[in-house]
Amino acid sequence: MRYPPEETAEKHRRILEEAGRLFRERGFAGVSVSEIMKATGLTHGPFYNHFASKEALMAEALADLSRKTHADFDRIVAEEGIGAYLDLYLSRRHVDHAGAGCLMTALAPDAGKEPATRSAFTSHVKGAIDRLVHALPGKRRGAKDARAEAMLALSAMVGAVVLARAVDDAALGDEILAAARQGLTD
Repeated sequence: MRYPPEETAEKHRRILEEAGRLFRERGFAGVSVSEIMKATGLTHGPFYNHFASKEALMAEALADLSRKTHADFDRIVAEEGIGAYLDLYLSRRHVDHAGAGCLMTALAPDAGKEPATRSAFTSHVKGAIDRLVHALPGKRRGAKDARAEAMLALSAMVGAVVLARAVDDAALGDEILAAARQGLTD
């Protein structure tokens, strides 16, 4: 039985959304195709009507997350400024909800081990750097310096969230987040 294109597109969107959430929560290896399909309310069978393999899903889910993340960044920075974005990114809420958070903080180690995802991950990192080049106030004027500052800022942001998630001391985690926030705005 063939489904209308709109219904097929909606199922595809739901699969990408749930895969993105589950991958960020548990990593690529920690989630099976069956679990993803169950989370969407679908059976395992139709998976291959949408994706050639789990690896293809991983790459497309990263690309989908990247588009959404960059759109959120652009909107928040345009409406409220870079400070508001940093407040959201370097927050306890972000630390505590990996499944709804940044794909870099959740999936960087996994992407390094999964060749199928490296291109989408690299593209996301490049996009994040480019956005930060334009969003950060910049202490130096040169384009090369601005790019280096953006890379440093991105590394500090991602690293702070990763460390805050890894420690079993919430106060220390919050201190790490606050130090990163201060370092990025001084």
